[in-house]
Amino acid sequence: TELSSTKELIDLLRTEGFALYSNTAQIKKGAKLIFNNRDRALIAVIIGEQSLIKGSRLIGAHHDSPRIDIKARPLYEQDGFALLQTIYYGGIKKYQWVNIPLMLSGRIDKKDGTTVQVEIGRKPDDPIIIIPDAAPHVDSPLRKREYTGVMEGEEMDPIIGSIPDQKNSILNTVMNVLSTSYNCTEEDLVSAELHITPAIGARDIGLDRSLIGSYGQDDRSCSYVAIRALMGIEKTPDLTAFAYIVDNEETGNVNNTGAASTFLNKVYGIISEAQAGKDFSENMTRQALTAAKVISADANDGISPLFPGLSEKTNAAKLGFGPSIKRYGRSFDANSEFTAWIRNLLDKKSIPWQTASYKVETGGGGTIGGQMSKEDMEVIDIGIPLLSMHSPFEIASKIDIWNLHRLFTEFYIAQ
Repeated sequence: TELSSTKELIDLLRTEGFALYSNTAQIKKGAKLIFNNRDRALIAVIIGEQSLIKGSRLIGAHHDSPRIDIKARPLYEQDGFALLQTIYYGGIKKYQWVNIPLMLSGRIDKKDGTTVQVEIGRKPDDPIIIIPDAAPHVDSPLRKREYTGVMEGEEMDPIIGSIPDQKNSILNTVMNVLSTSYNCTEEDLVSAELHITPAIGARDIGLDRSLIGSYGQDDRSCSYVAIRALMGIEKTPDLTAFAYIVDNEETGNVNNTGAASTFLNKVYGIISEAQAGKDFSENMTRQALTAAKVISADANDGISPLFPGLSEKTNAAKLGFGPSIKRYGRSFDANSEFTAWIRNLLDKKSIPWQTASYKVETGGGGTIGGQMSKEDMEVIDIGIPLLSMHSPFEIASKIDIWNLHRLFTEFYIAQ
């Protein structure tokens, strides 16, 4: 989730000499800084030779992914089992989350100000949780359900226990485990962020090992590469380079850790003010935002070999053919001059690329690009195609990820 991703990205960045931002004295040419937004989003930046109002290069991506969250008062018993009440997050096909191993992770914040980190199901010897399906021997009343309603939202409750304590309460058994392991009460779950995700590691796919299967590649295939490309910059870039990693894209960029927040503007303001000193004015922040070139990096749907009719092949993206320039139409595209600038960058470095457009009147999607466009930044949407998007096990091409890294590397240092 975005909680574990933020921690992992910060750990990676610090191994490459990035420091957590604390004061404006750190802002000088060549400085490598991390702006941490509530442990759920971040901006990593390398301060360039030129001032921010001369331009910047920013790659924005989200690292939240569709999942299942637990409700504020989640525990209940049913027919000899303890279960969790849940609500799903982002656009999922609910039936895909049934009968697979699931893990529970996140944080519990207590009234005394302490935070307890929870992670159950990642390690091979950890217990897992699971949402059980009905057996084919007895499910005839369910067989008339439509594709999207095979499982209803209120049926997405995993089993978390089945042994009663001496008072014949299964919930007491579960709470005793939580109390012993995490020193928390049932009331503490009201101020918790606990998420259910697949307890399945990444694997090579195909006899040729050409593909990667993993949960959450929408959009950590982009957010991870954005950070890795930034860490690979060997000398101070001419223009300041940003990796902007946000939360809550799958639910509309909401909240103070999503792309609709003022976090990005604040960071641009901090850097602009530090560079300008006593000559600073708020208009300099606006100038810096306007002068920025931005890639909004997000995965997109690839042509499926089983359902090719869902794509308009002339304009749809294929796995293994490089990053996709997204062309949505209806005023959601980058302007033609910025698109041409990106094409030139790709072709000069012989990076293969393609375009991605949805079939008319069959679907659609969004990114964080619109939020940055509202700040008058020059933004283009680029990503890589996936199969099985928003499923617990998405599929990407290793070649596409490699070429996306090449593009991001060149973009950060491009004039």
